[in-house]
Amino acid sequence: MSKTTVNDVSTTESGPERAAGTARTVGGSRAFALLLLITGAAGLLAAWVITIDKNKILEAKAVGKTFTPGCSVNPIVSCGSVMESKQAAVFGFPNPMLGLVCYGIVICVGMSLLTGTRFPRWYWLTFNFGTLFGVCFVTWLQFESLYRINALCLWCSLAWAATITMFWYVTSFNVRNDFLPAPGWLKRFLAEFTWVVPVTHCGVIAMLILTRWGSQLWA
Repeated sequence: MSKTTVNDVSTTESGPERAAGTARTVGGSRAFALLLLITGAAGLLAAWVITIDKNKILEAKAVGKTFTPGCSVNPIVSCGSVMESKQAAVFGFPNPMLGLVCYGIVICVGMSLLTGTRFPRWYWLTFNFGTLFGVCFVTWLQFESLYRINALCLWCSLAWAATITMFWYVTSFNVRNDFLPAPGWLKRFLAEFTWVVPVTHCGVIAMLILTRWGSQLWA
């Protein structure tokens, strides 16, 4: 019997519903769909607020004024410093514009799963690659923020946590549905303890932040 938890997310089309020779399609549980919706919405919110504040910074500069985002509370927790860095537009346009598109796609996938839609292996692997790109990108941004820009953006941190969470759950989904090769012990672990991986990942980042700045975060 299937559990209705985030850790048990697969529903497959089999038996008479699946014609011989056709590719296996897989859907997700309601919990998995809601997780994608929540993380996608969190990332989209962060990207939207950063985009608005970035535009306000540019508008203020155009008239010789200075705009300070509301999340800039001290020299360390300074969203404005991050937004004005060269790393904030690594592809030639503001990074949040990429987030507006990518997090929107995640929301669309989550909504599709809620309606009972099933996708083939290539779709899930493509989606997994997209989240892998996202987690690699935010990992680079974390390094740049901590050791190059020397400032932390709270909205960026929300996007980091959302991206990390969706990546590990999508990866777990693909491993447990045999779309990614993995030993049996890993499948069993992910079936029960997928949540441990993103929590540990985010915990490591939090420790790096505390080690880097410590009490300066609240000064």
